[in-house]
Amino acid sequence: MSRVGEILYWAAEKLSQAGIEEAGLESEIMLREELHLSRAELYLNLNNNIEFPALIDSFRKKVMLRAGHVPLAYILKKVRFMGLDFLVDERAMIPRQETELLVEVVVNCVNNAINRTATILDIGTGSGNIAVSIAKLVSNAEIYATDISGEAIELARQNAILNNVAEKISFIQCDLFSALNGVELNGGFDIVVSNPPYVPSYDIEKLQPEIQAEPHIALDGGEDGLAFYRRIIQDLPCYLKKGGYLFLETGSGQAGKVIEMILESRSFSEWGTIKDYNGIERIIWGCSGKREVNG
Repeated sequence: MSRVGEILYWAAEKLSQAGIEEAGLESEIMLREELHLSRAELYLNLNNNIEFPALIDSFRKKVMLRAGHVPLAYILKKVRFMGLDFLVDERAMIPRQETELLVEVVVNCVNNAINRTATILDIGTGSGNIAVSIAKLVSNAEIYATDISGEAIELARQNAILNNVAEKISFIQCDLFSALNGVELNGGFDIVVSNPPYVPSYDIEKLQPEIQAEPHIALDGGEDGLAFYRRIIQDLPCYLKKGGYLFLETGSGQAGKVIEMILESRSFSEWGTIKDYNGIERIIWGCSGKREVNG
């Protein structure tokens, strides 16, 4: 039998030895999840014994996984994004906090630039965090979400059900636009949004182990990290309505090159960048032309 404080100290030491930067905090989070305690309750019970050996064994196994640099979110099987709970596992990339800005920008566009039900396409939906969040925050939206991975689509559907928006999203397994028909969608989409893979292929092996544990198909952006931006921008005119908007998340230092692609495409009348909270040009946007008066 072990006391709460003893097992917490053991976990923090084990993770610290493994080089986990926030060893104490992550140990606390995992133990709180295991014991179903709030932070205050955990510290009020430091001197109490954990009476069930199975709980200790389960917690120790999770600590050893984390010490092996398995991402914390994969161990906990969940993550918070836009104030919502999402299931996460090895089927898809873990949602990042910086991507919340992309969702906020799209929601703002729907609320201020589109005064009717908006058709929205989320390319490379992964866990569904972008599509599900938009569906939760926007009442007047018809959303389509594509991903080349059938496993990711399955996870995204689970998250749509978890957040009670399954009826608002059509999930489609395909490569970018390949299974879509813009004509069938009344001339295309009002908004196309994507956080595509943008890590250069040769950089993946240099990433920290936790990131390398995520699906490489969701990370690998080709030789220069820009392969998917080229494809999206090249094919977009067939799928975006006149006056429609494109929103793309980019990696640090990539914004200028993506803007060049937008200029070269000659498909946009307006474009620009939006900086994240660290001053990095994170979001690229473009508008395809003036919207029809009647939408």
